[in-house]
Amino acid sequence: MQPDFAKGDGLLPCITQDALTGEVLTLAYMNAEALAKTRETGFVHFWSRSRNKLWKKGEESGHVQGVVSLTLDCDGDTILAKVRRHGPACHTGADSCFHEPLHGHGDVTLQELLRVIDERIANPDAASHTSKLLASENLRLKKLTEEGGELIMAAKDHDKAKVAEETADLLYHALVVMRAEGVAWRDVMDVLAKRRSGPRRSETQR
Repeated sequence: MQPDFAKGDGLLPCITQDALTGEVLTLAYMNAEALAKTRETGFVHFWSRSRNKLWKKGEESGHVQGVVSLTLDCDGDTILAKVRRHGPACHTGADSCFHEPLHGHGDVTLQELLRVIDERIANPDAASHTSKLLASENLRLKKLTEEGGELIMAAKDHDKAKVAEETADLLYHALVVMRAEGVAWRDVMDVLAKRRSGPRRSETQR
C-alpha cells in the first residue's frame, strides 16, 4: 500500500510516537516531499501549513526526531512515525504536545507519574511525600528497600491484591530514585531495547 496523498489534498496527518516509551508526541502533516525527505535523511520532516514550506522537526531547537519506523494505517491516509527524540517534542518544552486536559483524567501512566516527580523536583513542596524522598537520599533508598521486601512477602503469600499494591509502591519509589539520579525513563527503555536486540540475551529476556 502507498500513502493516499490525494485523499487529503496532498497532505496526510503524521503522528509521532516515542519508540522507547510508546508516548504519543506530536501530530503534524506530511506531503510527498516531506515523506521522501524523512526517508532520505532518517529524521522527521513535515510540511508546514501555516508557512507553506518543508521543515525538519527540531531544525531550530535541536530537538530532532530520528526515525525508527514509518507505518501507514489501514486506509493509507495517516502515517505513524516511531522515533527516538532528542529533547522535548513540544515547542513549550513539554515532552509531548498532548498535555492539556480536555475531558476526564485519563489513565495513570508512567509518563504521568514521571511528570509529577519532575514537577516536585522543579517545585519542592514540604508537605509532599515525593519532595521528602527527593530531599533525602537515605529516606528514598530505605523506602525502596522496604517496598522490595514487602513485594517479596506478598508474592510469598500468593496475595494477588497485595502483590499489585506492593508492585505499585515499588515502581513509584524506583522512579523517584531514578529521577533523583538524573536518569530518564528513555534511558531504561534503551537498555532493554539493546538487550533485546543484542547477540546475547540477558536474564530479563530468558
